[in-house]
Parts: sequence; C-alpha cells; structure tokens
Amino acid sequence: MPKHIEVAGLLLTLDLAGTAVFAASGAAVGVKHRLDIFGVCVLAFVAGNAGGMLRDILIGSVPPVALVGWQYVTISLLAGVITFIWHPRLERLHTPILIFDAAGLGLFCVSGTQKALAFGANPLVAALLGMLTGIGGGMLRDVLVREIPTVLRKELYALAALAGASVVVAGQLLHFPPTVSTSGGATLCFAVRLVAIRRGWTLPTADGLS
Repeated sequence: MPKHIEVAGLLLTLDLAGTAVFAASGAAVGVKHRLDIFGVCVLAFVAGNAGGMLRDILIGSVPPVALVGWQYVTISLLAGVITFIWHPRLERLHTPILIFDAAGLGLFCVSGTQKALAFGANPLVAALLGMLTGIGGGMLRDVLVREIPTVLRKELYALAALAGASVVVAGQLLHFPPTVSTSGGATLCFAVRLVAIRRGWTLPTADGLS
C-alpha cells in the first residue's frame, strides 16, 4: 500500500474515532449542566469538531473536513443522542467525562500532528497544531457552559497533548511506520492525562509560588 494512502486512511480513522469520543464528552458535559437535547447535541458537535476545524483552517485545508462529508456531523450527533439517552445508567458523569476527554485528547493530538506533517508543516509547528487539535474542542465546549477551560487551569492537559504529538513527530524523523508512532503518541497522551488526574499532578500557579 502506498504510504500516502496508508496515512490518509489512518488520519480518517483517528479523526472519526476522536470525533466520537470527544463528542461523547461534550454531550456528557451538556447533560451534567441539564441542557436539552438540542444543547447536548450542539456541545457534542463543538467538542468533537472545533479543534480539527481550527487545525484545517490554519494549514489551508479548506473547507474543513468536518464540513465537507456527512461522517463527522453524523457521528457527533449520534454520540450526543446516545449519551443523552443513556445518561441515567451512568452513576456519576464526572468519571465518564474525564475518560472520554482523555481518549479524545490522545486521538486528536496524533491525528492533528499527522495531518499537519502531511501538509508540509515543520516538526515544531506540526506538534503545536496537534496539541491545538486536541485542546480546541474542549476549550470551546467549556466556554459554552461558562467554565474555565481545563487547559487554562493547572491540570496537565495541553502538555499531555504536546507529549503525544511529539512522539508522532519523532516517529516521522526516525522513519517509523505511521501506525507505530501514532499508536505510541495516543497511548502516551492518554496515559499521562489519566495518571495526572489520579495522582493529582498539576502545573505550578502564581499562588503556589508566593
């Protein structure tokens, strides 16, 4: 299989998987804030697609892929409706939100990096765009429900995405197969994020330095 076809298929798979889990996290936040089904679906679409849309605009891939095909909108709305219907089975929404969010962060940071590299971005910019892909949807989701975005708090969030993106960049520089570097990057980001939550790892704040 030609390398560009392999990368294109990998990007589509990662993007759709990331869209699904981030959309579920957005929907869960909507349910937590007692939004109606329309509001839940809006948050699902925003969380699942905003980061990728911003990435596409910055690298010149316009119109953004999320607005071209039916898959992204359909997956986002389906995830929103399923989360809305099944939420009574979730004893606590806080844990599912964190897990979905960490999974989406891992998938999007590597897919964003791979796509930026495919469009000719240099390694540093590609890693930053991968991080942006991972954090963009969650930031807008939090803003819409009037919460301080997770990435702006002291939690290890953006750094986890940057770590995953850096693995993808390093993999390309070392000529590793794309599937190996993306799997490693997504796993690292997901693991760092979950361990940081479990162990309470945080970045320093101004109050902590006084």
